[in-house]
Amino acid sequence: MQMVKRKRKYRRGYAVAILTGLESNRAILWKIFSEVVKLDRTILLDGVRSDPKAVYYFHESIVNALRPALNEGIRSIILASPSKTYHAQRFIDHIHRHHAWLFQNPNKAVFSEATGSAGTLSEVAALTRTSEFRKLICETTSEESENLIDVLEKLLNASNQDTIVLYSLKEIEGLILGAHKSGKPKIEYLMLTNKYLVDSCEKNRIHRLMQIAANRNIKTRIVDAESAAGLRLTQLGGIVSFAEG
Repeated sequence: MQMVKRKRKYRRGYAVAILTGLESNRAILWKIFSEVVKLDRTILLDGVRSDPKAVYYFHESIVNALRPALNEGIRSIILASPSKTYHAQRFIDHIHRHHAWLFQNPNKAVFSEATGSAGTLSEVAALTRTSEFRKLICETTSEESENLIDVLEKLLNASNQDTIVLYSLKEIEGLILGAHKSGKPKIEYLMLTNKYLVDSCEKNRIHRLMQIAANRNIKTRIVDAESAAGLRLTQLGGIVSFAEG
């Protein structure tokens, strides 16, 4: 009897950041997960770098391409460009001039610059293996998480009766599963630590909840339990969801 080889389950883990490779004539967006890196999309420059109008529309196209990830709650953006180029800085300048909302809570994103090419999977693999890049990812995601904790702390201290902060899985499920009902407060975020997810005996239940949250456009972030933000979340039980009326 011939044995059927079981297909190995593909693991991508949870979303960590967006890596954007900026080149002279294109931008390549990669989604960095805890287990893998996946190509998201490629944006071509319609024209030349010396044409300000073409570069403006190119940068706007990159912002539009980032919006789905931002809406999911991924707000750590790494901009990689080859050495002796200014592609990353010019894109950041564009955001400061035309998208200042990306630097303000609760929409605040964290942009960091890395030197190197990220146009192909092999280039991305080489870049992400470096200690400098790993340190940059850690610093960027930590800053992003701390921004979210700042928002959470303000809600915890708010006197607004319409503000809701929940700490138990059961209560959070009730809030998210009923999010479509009229009169329910608008859910902003579902946050949990990676340790809470790994250690929980309710993994399937949590993953289902996260999928429903994503389907209902609720931003979800998994935070490193060892970070300052993760330690604060652990104090609150490891999982938090907050909503405003």
